Amino acid sequence: MHLTKPIPAGPTLKTWSRDEYYRLAECGWFQSERTELIGGRIYVVSPQSFLHASMVDCIGKLLHDRMGDAFWVRSQLPLFCTTESEPEPDVSVVRGTRSSYDDHPRTAVLLVEVSNTSLAIDRTEKAGLYASAGIEDYWIVNLVDGVLEVHREPVADPQQPFGHTYRSVQTLQPADTIAPLAAPESNISVGDLLPKNEASPKR
Repeated sequence: MHLTKPIPAGPTLKTWSRDEYYRLAECGWFQSERTELIGGRIYVVSPQSFLHASMVDCIGKLLHDRMGDAFWVRSQLPLFCTTESEPEPDVSVVRGTRSSYDDHPRTAVLLVEVSNTSLAIDRTEKAGLYASAGIEDYWIVNLVDGVLEVHREPVADPQQPFGHTYRSVQTLQPADTIAPLAAPESNISVGDLLPKNEASPKR
């Protein structure tokens, strides 16, 4: 009788929990880098250009002005989606005020990503993650094509990252208007969410 030796197991992917991610940060692993935890993987975020940072700032202020004090408009702050995912959307809008929370919010009424080189991941991994977290309103400010992509109606889809996607995806032009689902009376010109020149940020 010939015995077959067992085949050694190959390398496996190490995924990180939120607690482990925080412990790494406490040990000084990310001192000079901005990172995000997405599905147990740690992503190093590209440095921001002035234009990208300016757009994030302008969109945050615009949403605060239109949506009012019933909402906390946050720029590039963590969202506690799952124990293995803590993304930092460019803009997140949550109900209540800062004092309403004692940890990072677990959900949001609106998320906005300002996208150029990050467009592919924002359309796939980020969209799947946000849909799985039940985020009803997700906007991508697409700087590549100069349009706004509006993702709504999260649904289960086993073929997509995190097993979810958005049933409704609309592409809006600068002349169009959009209102957040959480503040339907707050009409916003899409052009006000886009840069006023042709330059694109390196992000």
